[in-house]
Amino acid sequence: MNDFSADQAVWTSVLKETFGPTVELEDEDGSTEVYDLAAEFEVCGQTYAVLQSPGNKDGEYNILKVVKSPEGNMELVTIDDDDEWENITELYDEMTFPEDRED
Repeated sequence: MNDFSADQAVWTSVLKETFGPTVELEDEDGSTEVYDLAAEFEVCGQTYAVLQSPGNKDGEYNILKVVKSPEGNMELVTIDDDDEWENITELYDEMTFPEDRED
């Protein structure tokens, strides 16, 4: 069961306005990869970013949490809590793929 509903979420564009349409992420090994910033939204005061690999046409995406570093910079971090991950991915699906309407 999802703890959030689409009417609680708000589409945002803070990351896109700050960084542009792509972001570059660095992993623990120092390797970097560029992702398209497909969407971003806020729910219950927490912002999330939806990232896709450039050229990815199959609909696969990653959702990361947007947090502020101690220096005040925006950072993207993985969602480590399984319940939060499930709730947020279900919410994004609900926001982007509304239920089929009855004819």
